[in-house]
Amino acid sequence: MDSIKNIINSAISVKQEMLLNEEFLQTIQHCVHTITKAFKSGNKVLFCGNGGSAADAQHLAAEFCGRFYIDRDALPAEALHCNTSYMTAVANDYGFEFIFSRMIKGIGKKGDILVGLSTSGNSVNIIRAFETAKEKEMITIGLTGSEGGNIKMLADYLLNIPSTDTPRIQECHILVGHIICQLVEENLFIKESGKP
Repeated sequence: MDSIKNIINSAISVKQEMLLNEEFLQTIQHCVHTITKAFKSGNKVLFCGNGGSAADAQHLAAEFCGRFYIDRDALPAEALHCNTSYMTAVANDYGFEFIFSRMIKGIGKKGDILVGLSTSGNSVNIIRAFETAKEKEMITIGLTGSEGGNIKMLADYLLNIPSTDTPRIQECHILVGHIICQLVEENLFIKESGKP
């Protein structure tokens, strides 16, 4: 029982740190504004991650493409790892580090947003994706752990969770992603319509 309580307390502690960090909260708000503006301009949001972070990337893309709270039109969002034929072909022919960057070369355009999830901030395929996104004049958002890794040098917005514990970081990535999805949805489909 104590082990369970310790894990829950650890998760709460990380979230408390986030709650008390005004700069972190402000960065979330900037991301909400930036994604709202991109959707209004006809741009899309692309997500990438590896392992559990790939699942989180797919989850958050689905929240935009499907719905969050509101029954509304779909928003253009996609997780870059969902085409397994593409993934295995590029990994085999070019290398795993190019699986995301090559996709961005094909479908990314100026004003699109790339959200990269990496608990270490050092995933080479995500770093290459950010480099390619920069070349295409896309906006980059990095969700990482406390240090930010090499992604912090490439991210326009860095949301580095104050932890080095992978499960706690991933739990908070979903929390931050849900906050962004909810507020973007409200901006586009409640505030724009004039409804309360």
